[in-house]
Amino acid sequence: MIIPPQLAAACEKNPERQAWLKNLPELLRGLAEHWSLRIGRPFDHSGTCSWVAPVLRGDGTSAVLKLGMPHMEGRDEIEGLRFWGGDPTVRLLEADDQHWAMLLERCFPGTLLRSESEPMQDVTITALHRRLWKASEGKDLSRFRHLSALVELWALETLAQRHSWPDIGLVEEGLRVMNQLAYPAETDTLLITDLHAGNVLKAEREPWLVIDPKPFVGDRSYDPVQHLINCETRLHADPIGLVQRVAGLAEVDVKRVGLWTFARAAADPRDDWKNAQWMETARKLAP
Repeated sequence: MIIPPQLAAACEKNPERQAWLKNLPELLRGLAEHWSLRIGRPFDHSGTCSWVAPVLRGDGTSAVLKLGMPHMEGRDEIEGLRFWGGDPTVRLLEADDQHWAMLLERCFPGTLLRSESEPMQDVTITALHRRLWKASEGKDLSRFRHLSALVELWALETLAQRHSWPDIGLVEEGLRVMNQLAYPAETDTLLITDLHAGNVLKAEREPWLVIDPKPFVGDRSYDPVQHLINCETRLHADPIGLVQRVAGLAEVDVKRVGLWTFARAAADPRDDWKNAQWMETARKLAP
């Protein structure tokens, strides 16, 4: 069995993930039998939090098998796929909630959106966001966690790194703003939270389909920020201009998108606090 190195490295971080990785071969055998699957070689771009591979079903059709590594952000991925029902996400064909296992629609040709220019990514990502938000209008969202729970987790991780902060005042202000923005409000909607060009695939059913949702209920102005963070070069070069462009395309409050981007640039937990560009970007966006 092949374990992508980035997944193995992520599992080294705690005992629960190590146990999950150790049990993975047995779990795969059980799912292959239960769902009548022939499992192929895992995708190279499957990321750090899941084992993902193409499969053939018993009827000869193609699909994708995904086994999620237990982690807080991804806990409700299956429920999110059920909620959006393929509009505009990949379709969930089968699921084993207990084991974080999913049999998913396969996208052909499956090219990542990051293969396109970043300005084109802006247009595609924001159009997908608007569709995802619209789907939750008038719906019961009580089964999903609030964004404040994710912000609280990140704040604890950042506080644990206090000895590495390059600018204590700026990081503390980022934490304050992030906590304030995450406070529940009547206008909250269901967010996907991790939508960027590495989580969108070219498909036949639609031009682009979303994978890897991490649903939380919260302020829709938060959602485009993950795409901004992934456009690192453009964001550092012109943070105000990029925020204005993406907020306009997404049709959300530009001031709040700017505040969220400031807060994450200043106070996201990170391995490398020596990267001065994030602090400089935060200063340019500081309230």
